[in-house]
Amino acid sequence: MSTIKRFIAGVTCPRCAAMDRIRAWEQNNIRYRECVSCDFFEQLPIEDDALPEITTRVNQLRDDQKQQDVQPVRILDPGKPSR
Repeated sequence: MSTIKRFIAGVTCPRCAAMDRIRAWEQNNIRYRECVSCDFFEQLPIEDDALPEITTRVNQLRDDQKQQDVQPVRILDPGKPSR
């Protein structure tokens, strides 16, 4: 089975500075990157012990925010009068 190589949008090559020329793939717990314009090639081991998630205002809710009731959104039909 061949490995799918995908281009990474918006990335510039560290060697030739060409944009949108880097493709990446993973194989045998190793992450590979290569440039199709020059001979840049890089391999990085995939580490199992992932870094903890950075605390932000989005992923950290206050206690009063956690207990708010969830209310569904009701979509109105413009052809029908509202109740």
